[in-house]
Amino acid sequence: MNKKAFPFAAAKTSMSKPSRRDVLKGTAAGLIIGFVFTPRGSRVLAAEAPPPLTNAELVNAFVRVAPDNTVTVMIKHLEMGQGVYTGLPTIVAEELDADWSQMRAESAPANAALYKNLAFGMQGTGGSTAVANSFEQLRKAGATARAMLVEAAAKDWKVPAVDITVSKGVVSHAASQRSATFGALADKAARLTPPADVKLKDPKDFTLIGTNVPRMDNVEKTTGKAIFALDIVRPGMVYAAVARAPRFGATMKTFDPTASMRLKGVISVTPISSGVAVVADSFWTAKQARDALQITWDESKAEKRGTPELLAEYKKLAKTQGQSAKKAGDAAGVLAKAAKTVTADFEFPYLAHAPMEPMDAVVEIKDGACEVWAGCQFQTVDQGNVARVLGLKPEQVTIHTLLAGGSFGRRANFASDFIVETAEVAKTLPAGTPVKLIWTREDDIKGGRYRPMYVHSMTAGLDANGALTAWSHRIVGQSIMKGTAFAGQPGSIDATSVEGASNLPYNIPNIDVELHTTDVGVPVLWWRSVGSTHNAYATEVFIDIMARAAGKDPLAFRQAMLPAEHARHKAVLDLVAQKSGWGTALGANKARGIAVAESFGSYVAQVAEVSRDAKGDIKVERIVCAVDCGIAINPDVIRAQMEGGIGYGLGAVMKGAITLKDGLVEQSNFDGYDVLRMDEMPKIEVHIVPSTANPTGVGEPGVPPAGPAVANAIFALTGKPVTVLPINKAKLSS
Repeated sequence: MNKKAFPFAAAKTSMSKPSRRDVLKGTAAGLIIGFVFTPRGSRVLAAEAPPPLTNAELVNAFVRVAPDNTVTVMIKHLEMGQGVYTGLPTIVAEELDADWSQMRAESAPANAALYKNLAFGMQGTGGSTAVANSFEQLRKAGATARAMLVEAAAKDWKVPAVDITVSKGVVSHAASQRSATFGALADKAARLTPPADVKLKDPKDFTLIGTNVPRMDNVEKTTGKAIFALDIVRPGMVYAAVARAPRFGATMKTFDPTASMRLKGVISVTPISSGVAVVADSFWTAKQARDALQITWDESKAEKRGTPELLAEYKKLAKTQGQSAKKAGDAAGVLAKAAKTVTADFEFPYLAHAPMEPMDAVVEIKDGACEVWAGCQFQTVDQGNVARVLGLKPEQVTIHTLLAGGSFGRRANFASDFIVETAEVAKTLPAGTPVKLIWTREDDIKGGRYRPMYVHSMTAGLDANGALTAWSHRIVGQSIMKGTAFAGQPGSIDATSVEGASNLPYNIPNIDVELHTTDVGVPVLWWRSVGSTHNAYATEVFIDIMARAAGKDPLAFRQAMLPAEHARHKAVLDLVAQKSGWGTALGANKARGIAVAESFGSYVAQVAEVSRDAKGDIKVERIVCAVDCGIAINPDVIRAQMEGGIGYGLGAVMKGAITLKDGLVEQSNFDGYDVLRMDEMPKIEVHIVPSTANPTGVGEPGVPPAGPAVANAIFALTGKPVTVLPINKAKLSS
């Protein structure tokens, strides 16, 4: 294998069993700062690791410098398209003064003690935290490795360490004209005691951070060599498909496997916790046999309400007082005396995540241990759940975190549903039999764990001068956090239901935000940008409604209400207005809309341009985006994430909706659950605000402003606010 051809490691283990080595300080094999996990047969582009030493010698878990001069960064987060296999090695390379060509990335093992997400205390990826929680951690890891390499050179050359320089992977001493690569010094450096403290670079001296270094995974993903769970082939592997209840909350009562077992290649039909699993020698056979099953479901506890019934209940709740999420001043009293009051009600449907790679995993149980190959987003949770199902200790479950073909939150669920299903099936098979379980697209769309449905009821008041003086906002919907490790005390507010609403940046003296948390049997889950998916839409569209009621320009109306402490909101608004040509004429049947939102510590403003044709159909022509995400690690990745977030957000607000009839999901594939198509993608411009603040997330914050910016442009064009989603052609043409 040509090591230079494959810049990142994703385990494809079709030939041999993987092994695990805890390497904490190196020997002759090179400088290992931390913990190494090297499956044989995988695309690991560093030298073989030395034997394990003791935990007392642990320095950190992230950097491996090999004799072949490669530097491998252990990535504790799931790479699902957001760019962590590039952004995180960039941080290490910067402090190490490495050359980008020598950098590699490899997925870290499931080990919360070493690889926990500092934002939420377990190993996992979410909330756009990957770079933010790793920034200082990986800077120190890189700086520590650099200091040890410099010290090794200084001792070898008998020169002061302060006289040694490092640049592009070469350690040099100008006076003696000596130099060495990292690889040449790795063995000597590994024998040194790591420094207790290291000095980090001044950001003004960054040479890699802030530049567009090439993505590590581009070549393999483009050529099809990248390894996902669907690509894993183990010796003797079998395939599984699961029949799940058509209504949420139903359970299997009886089943008849006769027709399924008649199919050639079917191995077994077995009940598991989520339904009935069919195992066969190919996935197609397993699916056919699954579809042939005769199952009677117990629906005594099933959710049988449809979308119309749920909406009616939500709207009734929206007229009643809810639980207070934010209260300032006397909104009700001021509204009663306002010169003008305006009301608006918003409806948001359930949304599926619909990643391009549906849920899938491979599990193998052997010799009292288990191995899992999957795009694991919550490694700690997945490891614990598999251990519970199999009666093992978590440390007996090895997780091979592979690339994931998207997730948007779907792979991060506390039930570990698709991985647990695979483990349950593997438990029924002879020891050592690997099984691959795949969810079809229909399984995925009908499978629940949706972005919740919401209804918002809003009222605001203006004084005689057109100033916004009072704001009342009621939100009705399910709790995402309920029943999870992130749930608060009983009766507490689910912060994800109100984020983006309870923390408005605008200076509104009297404000009430209330929440009704509903009890519905439809499984819900965080969805790319979580609460801000609906709250940013409702608040930013309502701000436009109020601006027009006051007879003011929507941009000026926002700017006037932003206090000094929200200067970053104002900065992205100013930048996007300038770059979009806000206030200039667009011509007939065209209009602009603006929106701004903060989520996950990043600030994003967008201006959308829409047009209307002779039939009355709306087209999104252009979106200009300004983002402040602190220090820009890789501007090209940031732009890509803003573009992807905009496309994802547009698809949802323009088309996305999961609906139920008598508790049955009406959509099953992309014919019913439509997504944005290539020819519908607008022109996008992304402008990054220069910043010296620590970096924040970019995977999710591009989504929230996209919908309201488009809706506000439609409002400007038609005079009618868009308060019911999705925005479809029938509604816009009417």
